[in-house]
Amino acid sequence: MKAAVVIRYGSPDVVKVREAPKPAPAEGEILVRVHASTVSRTDCGELRAHPFFTRFFYGIRRPRRAIFGLDFAGEVEAAGSGIISFSPGDRVFGMCPTRSNGAHAEYVSVPERAVALMPAGMRFDEAVVCEGAFYANAVLKRIGVKPGQEILVYGGSGAIGTAMVQLAKASGAAVTAVVATRHLALVKSLGADRAIDYTAGDFTRIGKTFDSVVDAVGKTSFFRCRKLLKPDGVFAATDLGPWGQNIVLAMWSAITRNHRVVLPAPGRIGGFVGFLKGRMEAGQFRAIIDRQYPLAEIADAYRYVESGQKVGIVVINVAAAGEGERPA
Repeated sequence: MKAAVVIRYGSPDVVKVREAPKPAPAEGEILVRVHASTVSRTDCGELRAHPFFTRFFYGIRRPRRAIFGLDFAGEVEAAGSGIISFSPGDRVFGMCPTRSNGAHAEYVSVPERAVALMPAGMRFDEAVVCEGAFYANAVLKRIGVKPGQEILVYGGSGAIGTAMVQLAKASGAAVTAVVATRHLALVKSLGADRAIDYTAGDFTRIGKTFDSVVDAVGKTSFFRCRKLLKPDGVFAATDLGPWGQNIVLAMWSAITRNHRVVLPAPGRIGGFVGFLKGRMEAGQFRAIIDRQYPLAEIADAYRYVESGQKVGIVVINVAAAGEGERPA
């Protein structure tokens, strides 16, 4: 099979499309013929392995896995023993575990718990949305978002940010999204009650406080945003933040038990894909697709994601053109 293979850390130039062994499904796994995947900030972080201590998770000298890519959508090719929920030909989507080879390949073998049937009538490129929503959902669960709460999302236009706005609204929260001028209409269309243009002035001086402030892109800080928090408000981050300060602040917050800063761990995939499918079928969640690249041009997709300009997701079309069309 063809796959985007990474054998050492480095720039997008080290990502090479070449032949790789086709995986076989183990017990409790499903072999999926991949039609679409994504390149995300997580993939770029794994490629660069920066900061250095992340290599304790990814591999000290070289990546532990040779094929990246967390999101996938495709068709079931075969099922391992013990699988009763899926059959060959089923259209499925899901999220690959980070410890095994991913979906930047023509085939991927994944645990049954990480897979769900695609909503009826959906294209493959519209279904590769799990990763951003997975991290967003982890934050919302950690801060205990409830109906009527007020939440500010800084960076509401990326994969995590667009997911955060939609999932928070589906939970009944009042959402304020902070984005660049060109994304104001987008976040409003996703349900944001208020959209603030950070290029037009200091967003921290809007004269309002929130139950939670979430940094969805790792480009602001607790110290800058604390004036936006109510007395018992929480600052949550999805990234280490400038100079890795969020992990230190989260540890100190846990030690002192003031719970003002949290850096949620994403948790387990099991059950999440089915939850997200329900949100999609209810019309409460949809993909925001920025660009699409064929597998042969995946290095260019990495370069674009590294530019920091993407909106929503960047899709990799693994299958041949036309195979991801919406089913009748």
